[in-house]
Amino acid sequence: MTTYGIDLGTTYSCIAYVDETGRAVVAKNAVGEETTPSVVYFESGQSVVVGRAAKNSAMLNPDLVVELIKRQIGQGDARREFHGESHAPESISALILRELARNAEEDTGEPVKDVVITVPAYFGVLERDATRKAGQIAGLNVLDVLAEPVAAALHYEALTEDAGVRHLLVYDLGGGTFDTTVIRLDGGDVQVVCTDGDHHLGGADWDSKIIDYLLNGFTDQHSDLDPGGDEQFVQDLAISAEQLKKELSSTQSRRHNMRFDGSVVQLELTRDGLEELTSELLERTMEITERTIATARDKGVTRFDDVLLVGGMTRTPAVARTLKERFGLDARLHDPDLAVAKGAALFALVQRVKIGMDGEDGPGSGETAQDVADQLGISVEQVETMAAKRVATVVPRAFGLKVVDSKDPVFTTDPDRARELVAHLLTANTELPADTGPQTFYTVTDNQNSVRLEVWEQAGSVASDELAHNTHIGDGMLTDLPLRPAGAPFEVTFFMNPTGLLKVHGREAGSGREVRFEIQIGGLEEAEVREATSAVARYEVSG
Repeated sequence: MTTYGIDLGTTYSCIAYVDETGRAVVAKNAVGEETTPSVVYFESGQSVVVGRAAKNSAMLNPDLVVELIKRQIGQGDARREFHGESHAPESISALILRELARNAEEDTGEPVKDVVITVPAYFGVLERDATRKAGQIAGLNVLDVLAEPVAAALHYEALTEDAGVRHLLVYDLGGGTFDTTVIRLDGGDVQVVCTDGDHHLGGADWDSKIIDYLLNGFTDQHSDLDPGGDEQFVQDLAISAEQLKKELSSTQSRRHNMRFDGSVVQLELTRDGLEELTSELLERTMEITERTIATARDKGVTRFDDVLLVGGMTRTPAVARTLKERFGLDARLHDPDLAVAKGAALFALVQRVKIGMDGEDGPGSGETAQDVADQLGISVEQVETMAAKRVATVVPRAFGLKVVDSKDPVFTTDPDRARELVAHLLTANTELPADTGPQTFYTVTDNQNSVRLEVWEQAGSVASDELAHNTHIGDGMLTDLPLRPAGAPFEVTFFMNPTGLLKVHGREAGSGREVRFEIQIGGLEEAEVREATSAVARYEVSG
């Protein structure tokens, strides 16, 4: 009956559960480590290796190794082929999940089935749905997909005795993604106030800067050689770069030796030098943090009771120092590598309790508090407290409809050639559930008898009405409209539930014609999910 929380990270992942004492603990992998590299090595058509061994294999077989796959999850055009088999990012992520589940089963002696998987707070509908499907492909029952900073806040809440309302700023800089989130804790309830981020910014980008530094340093001394074209040399540099980055969090300088084609170069990298190399990356995180603080201020949050640093990259001293210098914030490391998985484990237990109490047919149709307490080995009081816990989040990005720009001069003579843009109905950081209410739009041509409702999601870091700055995620048709002159009104309503499912309602008031649809995510179709599930199940997965 154990439930699990999984931090499916860009560079490292881990899995946690709540033990018999009520404490969240991380299940170690086969080599005794609490985190597992999110790396997959397709050893053959029947077997894959996940984790440290896969990362090491990258030096010898780089074409068969996948890293940073989380940055591509939800992208239908990011398939990879190995040994004649095509894999979407979801199925590759599923192999990582399978290895985490296998490790937990060996650690606890119990099968892993019910899980909560975390995602960056700034992940949109496509990525969240793809993450859920990755869990499904791995053979897991995904109870929920939880924002990483919310998980970190739940872990924080479990460790603190402070009562009353508290506001947290979570600065989450992981291996491949970055988020800043403001969270309100109130009597056990967890509410996201606002969030912002960039899911293509993280420790891997710091590594790339170090790799370039080392490579350039080598070629400066041996301009007649081209080590950058040697895959094994570059893979060696990648491993060394990550190690140098980690060591410079606790030391002032490190030397690194490189050998290629009989030539040897030794370079020194100092902490100050690394900070200079990566200043632009850190500045990007500070710009996002500044936006988040400003949005929180607009929502009435003017001070923070705690600033939590989550994610392995926050160990670099420049992060805490810059937050202090720039914003006057005293930040502290909050179990940076494990807090998310531990918080997810706590949330998974809450979800299991709520499911047990409510049952499939709604509240009151499930088990009693005593039944759930007996099954989980906790007290009735703990069950009732968990069942009452409320976790509320916000719309991560803006959502809108594609429309024709009536202010474009071309519109009056040829509306089909006029500029198209996105009119956002749901704005980022609106509390969920969110209901826009009916918003009025207009037909653009005479006798227009149908309207395609194209739904788009903000893709950039700041909402923009440009199509290029948004992603098309679904559509529906409002048909059989009465034949009227151009400019006839119709209404569209967006509703997003607490889990991020977007429902759209279009209606023409005069005729009563309407359309209702849920966004059909543009990722894997159900048939593809079933096919991927079978394919992943055939692999022998080892660490």
